[in-house]
Amino acid sequence: MNWKRMSDQAIVNEMGKRIKKRRLHKRYTQKELAENAGVNINTIQNLEYGRSVTLTILIQVLRALKSLDQLDAFLPEIEQSPLMVMEQEIQPMQRVKRSKKP
Repeated sequence: MNWKRMSDQAIVNEMGKRIKKRRLHKRYTQKELAENAGVNINTIQNLEYGRSVTLTILIQVLRALKSLDQLDAFLPEIEQSPLMVMEQEIQPMQRVKRSKKP
């Protein structure tokens, strides 16, 4: 899937479809998933039908689907080079400062 070419709404729709497929694969009803996630059934319906939900709700639903580990594939940690690690040990970065343009 080419995520870069999709609109934000198309991505939300696709995520909703995938969560619905995962729910069905695990043989949960919307009501069961809502109860396990600690959310209202309308929230599950909104998510599955491509309506926007909060990041916290998405995490709750992924946890209830036992799919929270998928976040590593979604947003992996940035690995640092040995040189960067050494530099940070000497002086940890506090903030990023940009030089002013003339």
